[in-house]
Amino acid sequence: MQPQFSAKLEATTWDPKLESEMRQTWEIERNFEFKPKTSKKSNFVMDTPPPYPSGKPWHPGALTQYSQIDMVARAARMRGLQVLYPVGIDRNGLPVEIFAERKYRVQMRKTPREEFINLCKHALDDLEAYMVGLLKTVGISGDFQNKYRTDSEEYRKLTQWSFIELWKKGLVYLANRPNNYCIDCNTTIADAEIEYEELPTFLVTNRFRVKGMKSELLVATTRPELMSACQMVVVNPADARYRKFIGKTAIVPIYNKEVPIRGHKSVDPKYGSGAVMVCSYGDYNDVLLFREFRLKEVVAIDLDGKMSGAAGKYAGIAIKDARSQIIQDLEEMGLAAKVEQIQHRTPLCERSRTPIEIVPMEEYYLKQLEFKTAVRKMARGIKFHPEMHRQILLDWIDVLTTDYPISRRRYYSTEIPVWYCTKCGTPHLPKPGKYYRPWRDEAPFKRCKKCGNTRFVGETRTFDTWMDSSLSPLFITKAMKNRQFHSLTFPTTLRVQGKEIVRTWLYYTLLKSYQLTGKVPFKHAWIGGLGQDSQGRAMRKSLGNFVDPEPVLARFGADAFRFWGASEAGLGFDFRFSEDRIAGAGKFLNKLWNTSRFISSFPQAEAPELTWTDKWMLNELGKLIQECVGAYEEFDSFTVATKVREFLWNVFASNYLEMAKGRAYGDGATKGEQEAAWYTLHEVVRCLLLLLAPISPYMTDYVWRRIYGTGSIHLEMFPKPKRFDVSERVSQSILGFNAQVWKTKKDKGLALKDSITTKIPANLKQFEKDLVRMHHITK
Repeated sequence: MQPQFSAKLEATTWDPKLESEMRQTWEIERNFEFKPKTSKKSNFVMDTPPPYPSGKPWHPGALTQYSQIDMVARAARMRGLQVLYPVGIDRNGLPVEIFAERKYRVQMRKTPREEFINLCKHALDDLEAYMVGLLKTVGISGDFQNKYRTDSEEYRKLTQWSFIELWKKGLVYLANRPNNYCIDCNTTIADAEIEYEELPTFLVTNRFRVKGMKSELLVATTRPELMSACQMVVVNPADARYRKFIGKTAIVPIYNKEVPIRGHKSVDPKYGSGAVMVCSYGDYNDVLLFREFRLKEVVAIDLDGKMSGAAGKYAGIAIKDARSQIIQDLEEMGLAAKVEQIQHRTPLCERSRTPIEIVPMEEYYLKQLEFKTAVRKMARGIKFHPEMHRQILLDWIDVLTTDYPISRRRYYSTEIPVWYCTKCGTPHLPKPGKYYRPWRDEAPFKRCKKCGNTRFVGETRTFDTWMDSSLSPLFITKAMKNRQFHSLTFPTTLRVQGKEIVRTWLYYTLLKSYQLTGKVPFKHAWIGGLGQDSQGRAMRKSLGNFVDPEPVLARFGADAFRFWGASEAGLGFDFRFSEDRIAGAGKFLNKLWNTSRFISSFPQAEAPELTWTDKWMLNELGKLIQECVGAYEEFDSFTVATKVREFLWNVFASNYLEMAKGRAYGDGATKGEQEAAWYTLHEVVRCLLLLLAPISPYMTDYVWRRIYGTGSIHLEMFPKPKRFDVSERVSQSILGFNAQVWKTKKDKGLALKDSITTKIPANLKQFEKDLVRMHHITK
């Protein structure tokens, strides 16, 4: 059979503007649709993180992670699997409300609920369009046709169904407890939504009079504004300085309130004065001590972040201002023995970055403590990629000490489907299957099941957003919609997400799945690292180091951005954003383009009798294929990107291409030797394109269609490795001999085309003809 000429690539560089052309082709062809197989092993179901539209520009680290997730999906298709790759938008919760407040210059509490909800929807629509556009630009191959939203009636119906089911199982209860509270967000937040930061504050050591004693007790505190809520003073019983005070009564400065002095081993004698106030509530140690000693709590801070009536003359003053004022008063009254500035580990709301308060509130709770053992067992059974991030989950399970507060005092989230009898207060839950808005809708009951009353009032609180997000495996597999589809897709194959939400999305998904289905919701967990700036710092607008990804994509193209994202750091490790390194990724792609362009000038030949040089190259290629396909099976695109780059630059282009070039042109070669070179050159480029297709999908598909066929490369399978009897020692000898000749020519001031006299090693005699031609060796 005569060799077949392929279309030649004409342009000297890859033009990223061609990406939009390829994207339009993909949209027309719809090659990425999920068509479930009856064999569950043939279905690859991804539980993907629906991005959260909280503002512009989008974080480049998040966009990088979505491109890495897309590589997993594309690689699975090329392994012959049917891939369910859902695209969702997470449209619930606090960040949405904050964005709407800023955009429309309104306050949620001062805006009618229906009106504020509509403002949130409009704000979200604009952000969603922007984010979806970026996802498409970066080459995401997910199911945009069936994009879902977590604020849709269908999704919220599922969330309310889950609550009703958990209620029936006795796993939900209402309780008044000290809760984490953000005064800026005006809502309860869970422990998982708290971050800690070392912040400057004042440590104030105050003089407490002790009843019946002449001695004063020096008590240190970082929260002097809570002195009105002080119900006890504690010292370490082993601290000899204070043994005489234990059992006595202290008098709180300013308020002249008498409180007991107790001994407790939780007190650090080295911190401050070694004597501390127990207030409601300065921290969670206070909470524990209040419970242990059964102290009566005093609410000193209200839900607006101001001092309550219990604070006396400081009532109505904001917390920070009250702290400054009371310190000033203590100093003027001679009651402050010492005021010093320290760095204090401060709990912050992860969204508003505001210090949290601990405020007694009535909230709904989901039981989780009794499920710690079961969830830990589930965590042990999932395969983590990388393994090291399993520990984040296990450590979080270990430190849980309270049940999960699931109710929030916000508007734009799924409503808690409960109505209360106006007479006896008994809660009533509706039948699942509809989306309920109790704050607006009439109760779907005629009479109270307890007292027979006919009037009800609807719950106004909403769910924590993780109550919605934790149901993603059930939603994407159509648990309430299509039983057959659900049976073929659940449990899902893979959860993909960032490490920063292991304590929330991953944990709550496991908890809820166990409580609702008794099953592990996914078999694998892919945990990505965080995007940082070039110095390894978090990217924040406040730091001035935030980068808008849109101009970067416009300048370098999505393929370069994606290849950089794949090769910058190993799976699960944090990665640093660098435009220089993205430019470097673009140079590599141009190397591949020009290599493909050069080889496209030669005909494609059927497999002829190969020379030893060809066998060596195809054997090296076979090893590369085996490594890369194995890495893709472990959802690891970093290994693929680094191995392929190393192979193209340092093995194929620098060595084999130079050895075979003359033979490909017919320089002193038989027709069979020439066709062997054509065959091998095309085989290598063909396989490199296939291996890189999940990482840089645009250019690989463009080149593939023009050289190797009209169909998409993304419908192809990964290549099978060809192996020949070429030892690793011989391979190293080839690379070493070529490097030695190049160095010798350089040292002698010779050009690469100049002749040189040198001896070819005995173990390379089979390669002599190509080596002589390549280096212009004379005898």
